Amino acid sequence: MPEELQFPLAFTVVGTLLIVTTMTSSFIARLPLSTAMLYLAVGIGIGPAGVDLVRLDPLHDAGLLERLTEIAVLISLFTAGLKLKMPLGARRWRVPLQLASISMVLTVTAITALGVWVLRLPLGASVLLGAILAPTDPVLASDVQVATPEDRDRLRFGLTGEGGLNDGTAFPFVMLGMGLLSLHDMKEWGWRWWAVDVLWSVVGGLAIGYLLGALVGRFILYLRVHHREALGSDEFIGLGLIAVAYGVALMCHSYGFLAVFAAGLSLRRIDEPRASDNIAAEVQQVAAEAPALMMQAVERFNAQLERFAEVFIVLVVGVLLTVVEFRSEILWFIPVLFLVIRPLAVYVGLIGTRVEPAQRRLMAWFGIRGIGSIYYLMYAITHGLEPALANRLMAITLAVVVASVVFHGVSVTPLMLRYERRKRKGPPQGKP
Repeated sequence: MPEELQFPLAFTVVGTLLIVTTMTSSFIARLPLSTAMLYLAVGIGIGPAGVDLVRLDPLHDAGLLERLTEIAVLISLFTAGLKLKMPLGARRWRVPLQLASISMVLTVTAITALGVWVLRLPLGASVLLGAILAPTDPVLASDVQVATPEDRDRLRFGLTGEGGLNDGTAFPFVMLGMGLLSLHDMKEWGWRWWAVDVLWSVVGGLAIGYLLGALVGRFILYLRVHHREALGSDEFIGLGLIAVAYGVALMCHSYGFLAVFAAGLSLRRIDEPRASDNIAAEVQQVAAEAPALMMQAVERFNAQLERFAEVFIVLVVGVLLTVVEFRSEILWFIPVLFLVIRPLAVYVGLIGTRVEPAQRRLMAWFGIRGIGSIYYLMYAITHGLEPALANRLMAITLAVVVASVVFHGVSVTPLMLRYERRKRKGPPQGKP
């Protein structure tokens, strides 16, 4: 195709895709399909296997792909944080916390064992593969996440919180895998990994993000309620807070993903009443309405950004499918991951929680893999992952992501509709 036609044709394809998605969204919502499946098909069509409109080299273009996926994950993590209005002291937080810690460790361990003993990968590459595939995706899992901040459903809340937390808790295992491959300095006896990559980076990231979210949100509300300043441009609050939390966390050598998720959680809580709020009667109504109005604008804007990110990244995945060489190992690896490792990790991870059997089964199935996995792989490639290992991990990762888009996309509508019907007929789930 002549180069002078590629750029305008690319705009035409993307624009048409967005319009078609908008026009058919209600129809697709009633089918056992997902919009990600449509984006994936278009991505394959515009790649080398189709009209050859876009070509990407996963090794040569790893830096670009890392930044694109990084931005997509950041937007989605912040949005996930905004959705979770449950008080931090509520018992229901045990579900996502145990999924993002216990289930995460079990999943990484199981994949590492398969990598070493079955796939014949080096130990470091096996740990890295486990870290890449263990976290569930906050972008592609939106259909099983909480619909509104008031949603108290254990299933949706657990999957939303897990997707927000484990994109950060997977990072220590990424660094461990890279350290075992001599791509990251863990120091003698691995003390730097324990002290910095695990303890400080996790705790510091959460603390930095939560503090910044509270400070920014409270200060903006103070200006609006007491001085009628900082009005309008609510959409910039989310973007600004994402950038500040991520940048400060990285400069402090902590995990920016966790910081952004915590910033969303903290910003969501600025509309909670505080006993210390002592304001004049004439501004009480403004003080009551301002947080809700601001949060509505921020949520709406971030939800749209998340959808845009999903479109472009899944298109990229579709393009990459046609330039990666797949091996027969994916035929058994994917079923083992989806049907054995994920369910076992979830069932063990949820021991001691008040989760009903039907909810456990759905949590075990909806371990959706996606954009976060591709980001971690690109991060490793840009930090020196050997090309032969990179190509093999790329093939496995892309195969898992595509299988997740297809199988979870086909099953999400009928399974969630069935779950909602049963929930309406059954007894109340109790208080959080």
